[in-house]
Amino acid sequence: MVERTQPVSPWPGVGAAALVAALILGTLAAVALRADAAGGFGPADWAALRFTLVQAVLSALFSAALAVPVARALARRRFPGRRVLIALLGAPFILPVIVAILGLLQVFGRAGWISEILGFFGLPPMRIYGLHGVVLAHVFFNLPLATRLILQAWQEIPAERFRLAAQLGCDGMAMFRLIELPMLRRILPGVLAVIFAICLTSFAVALTLGGGPRATTIELAIYQSFTYEFDLGRAALLSALQLALTAAAALAALKFSRGDGFGAGLDRAIRRWDGGAPVLDTFWILAAAAFLLLPLAAVVISGISGLFEMPLQVFRAALTSVLVAAASTAVLLMLALPMAMAVATGRYGIVELSGILGLAASPLVIGTGLFILIRPVANPTALALPVTALVNAVMALPFALRILVPAARDVVTRHGRLALSLDMGKNTFFTRILLPRMRPQIHFAAGLAAALSMGDLGVIALFADPQIATLPLQIYRLMGAYQMQAAAGAALLLLVLSMGAFWLLDRGGRLHAET
Repeated sequence: MVERTQPVSPWPGVGAAALVAALILGTLAAVALRADAAGGFGPADWAALRFTLVQAVLSALFSAALAVPVARALARRRFPGRRVLIALLGAPFILPVIVAILGLLQVFGRAGWISEILGFFGLPPMRIYGLHGVVLAHVFFNLPLATRLILQAWQEIPAERFRLAAQLGCDGMAMFRLIELPMLRRILPGVLAVIFAICLTSFAVALTLGGGPRATTIELAIYQSFTYEFDLGRAALLSALQLALTAAAALAALKFSRGDGFGAGLDRAIRRWDGGAPVLDTFWILAAAAFLLLPLAAVVISGISGLFEMPLQVFRAALTSVLVAAASTAVLLMLALPMAMAVATGRYGIVELSGILGLAASPLVIGTGLFILIRPVANPTALALPVTALVNAVMALPFALRILVPAARDVVTRHGRLALSLDMGKNTFFTRILLPRMRPQIHFAAGLAAALSMGDLGVIALFADPQIATLPLQIYRLMGAYQMQAAAGAALLLLVLSMGAFWLLDRGGRLHAET
């Protein structure tokens, strides 16, 4: 019956969703079974749990607290380049973590720009390794996300509320107390929960900036169980704990993200009459821009000279990263497109639920399960690159579905009845109607997946041997060998490759939309 009333067949999407669910739930089951054989938590495990919770709480609090004045300043001020700055706030999401860390070291490290300024005044250099370094890096990544979320909530306040407050003679403090503070009470708990959940699964940041056993997250402890102890039981037990924490944080984020807003307005442009403090707003905007752009500028400046010091292994790793990103993008599209079609029919919500399972599972947890499943039948290191591409695709799947599903629903709603009345075949509708109209969204999802995969430093660290490396892993190895100039050059190469992949793939969709 469903087949006759829908222009697209949902069954390929159902099959893709089943494969994704089997991969995630199967690896989690393997982790749970192996965790039963573990001997329990030791002092180091409890220390990792405490550090994970502390750094996640501090990162969420600092990110949200700093985002409030930045978002308020952006909501109140109009200036040349405002749209560009807001667009740049999304850059850290696709920025390779290892590149951002190198940039932070160039600015805030012991030999960084800030330390040089402090030394000029006779002050000691900054220390970036340890808890404060991990929190600093997390704020760098999550401050833009928090700012965008809070700014969006600010812009959703109907303009009539501010007009009415001005007519009643409310000053800036009264407007904040009566209009803006209730909005912040509604949006901030969800923002805090989302950032807390993101920081729980920190791996590359803790790996490079942790600074020792006292600054070890759960994910880093999982990695250490593999590489140093090869204790699969302990790694599985830690993975189960990681899954429980991440699932609880995800549920909290979903719960706190709900809430009633201010209602609908007349969609007028928001105008403020409270004046505010223009100097203070300017300070927050410039400070946020400097905090986000200086590390990127440092990567470019130091990377140019480091390009000539890169060993041959960097170029091999770059080629490996390109191939892994291409394979990951292809796998993502093969999974996401049929799943988006199934969700667009409106009858298979379970498919969408399967697609967001990746948000509740850490890449290292899935990698742990795959290692446990593969090891009895094959050498896991021989499958390092295919496994990395597969896990990267699954991790990008929730974001791709958020991009593709609304467009697929719109196409099915607009053209589905006409296609059925013309007795158009499902394959014809898919290739002639749906794909051309979804091309911008498909290209955007592909570009996002390629950029995320290009900069990933996660599963490959579990599976790779010394002869195999993606570019992020090779950069980490250069940093460990104190070849910082070569690492800076490789980081610049990775930045160009990841941003270039996103730009090229997304541009293909935009060019098609403009013709």
